[in-house]
Amino acid sequence: MRLLFLGDVVGRAGRDAVVAELPRLREDYALDFVIINGENAAGGFGITEVIATQLLEAGADVITAGNHVWDQREALVFIERQPCLLRPANLPAGAPGRGAGVFKAASGGRVLVVSVMGRVFMDAIDDPFTALDQAIGECRMTETVDAVVVDMHAEATSEKQAVAHYLDGRVSMVVGTHTHVPTADARILAGGTAYVTDIGMCGDYDSILGFEKSGPLNRFLTHLPNGRFQPADGPAALSGLAVDTNDATGLAVAVAPVRIGEGLSNHLPPFWTGDRQGAPTVAETG
Repeated sequence: MRLLFLGDVVGRAGRDAVVAELPRLREDYALDFVIINGENAAGGFGITEVIATQLLEAGADVITAGNHVWDQREALVFIERQPCLLRPANLPAGAPGRGAGVFKAASGGRVLVVSVMGRVFMDAIDDPFTALDQAIGECRMTETVDAVVVDMHAEATSEKQAVAHYLDGRVSMVVGTHTHVPTADARILAGGTAYVTDIGMCGDYDSILGFEKSGPLNRFLTHLPNGRFQPADGPAALSGLAVDTNDATGLAVAVAPVRIGEGLSNHLPPFWTGDRQGAPTVAETG
């Protein structure tokens, strides 16, 4: 199965980049399943129903979220009628929506997607490890699902790595989101799980984490509140992670970053081909 996970969509620039590029990527490279973190899609803070629909119509199968999931108050309501939008599974009991779901891929395969949020330097919420055990324990690879994808939305790199090693061999991929800066450690762990500490963002990289530079700079220089940061609106880049899995095991056989657009060195996975001929190997990732 061919999976693509795109990083946090920041503002209009990020949305426009996704809408412009994702339909072509799905068609040209016969992608089976696409996940997008959309928690910064509405002006940098949260997501609206209109924007969620826009991202799904562009080719996303599932949208995950994180600590900004309720920044747009309407999300508290529409998440109940939009099963393809996931909030963190380890939010306290009673939170609307759901943190995990099984979805059908274009190939017909079943994909479990789980969204969790870290606790280090983040809000005090429930244990992500327990939430992951509960979600994955009900949907084991090769038994009830064909692939398992985890969005670990967290600040601390150590916490992201801990989750990845805890799940190694039980899931297809663990993707770190939240910090908006792509890391260079995309790899397949010893047990066969694809991992990257942070896949970066879909947004304007001539910015500070996708926001106009003046706002964060003034905050650092003065330590004074100066209003809500404004998303940067220049040309944007997509940043994400591509993973090919073994249909027999659900584990990763190839992994590579995806970068398209302005502000980053562009990169497409060498194992992405339109004809899908030949089984990719780890060596093909370079």
